[in-house]
Amino acid sequence: MEIDLSPLDLPEFAAGAVWLVGAGPGAAGLLSLLALYALKQADDIVYDALVDKRILELARPGCGLHYAGKRGGKPSPQQPDISNRLIELARQGKRVLRLKGGDPFVFGRGGEEAQALEAAGISYRVVPGITAGVAALAAAGIPLTHRDTNSAVTFVTAYTSGGGLPEDVDWAALAKGSPLLVIYMALQNLDKIAHRLIAAGRPRDEPVVIVSRATLPGQRVVETTLENAAADAKRAGIEAPAVAAVGRTVRLKRAGL
Repeated sequence: MEIDLSPLDLPEFAAGAVWLVGAGPGAAGLLSLLALYALKQADDIVYDALVDKRILELARPGCGLHYAGKRGGKPSPQQPDISNRLIELARQGKRVLRLKGGDPFVFGRGGEEAQALEAAGISYRVVPGITAGVAALAAAGIPLTHRDTNSAVTFVTAYTSGGGLPEDVDWAALAKGSPLLVIYMALQNLDKIAHRLIAAGRPRDEPVVIVSRATLPGQRVVETTLENAAADAKRAGIEAPAVAAVGRTVRLKRAGL
């Protein structure tokens, strides 16, 4: 059944503009109405590897689809090439939808694309999406915050474009200052992270949850400890995309919340 969005008085998707839209964590039902509207309006969609094919099927007939996925360790389009493609399509008078997994401004390089569009004089709009760090815990039945365990949470990425840990992250400070760490792109460097956190004082048996393919039919959840997280993820055959969370609130999954 087609959804009538006309009563919502949504903004015009003008020709020659680019919308940077978050597609959410994967499940099509978690799209925002504004994201759905953009899918129905766009002339061309430039989409990421983490955008589910069922979401792309919501695009209007005749819409051009351009793959721009980045996957660690595999040949991928370079960011300047993606940004230039957005500018090129917009200058052709197209309504361009840049569709990104999660939220475009949370570890999604949306900020870099917005800067490139701004420099080129291209009109753009940012449409937030549900970020994986929020969705993964919810899908696993774990509250992101709970007054009995944590009143703060830290989102951090464990992976740079070169494959190493980000140099601007002070893991020792995070270990001491954040009761719950939610780690994006955690798998490749999970063992290194665990060693740094333990060396900085986090308990070896601190609870950890790893959620792979959150909200999708192939979702996997592994409950483990900080000391054993990397080995248990490998033993379970967990694959990217995956989010890991470290902290006492992880135990609430077993509380049946």
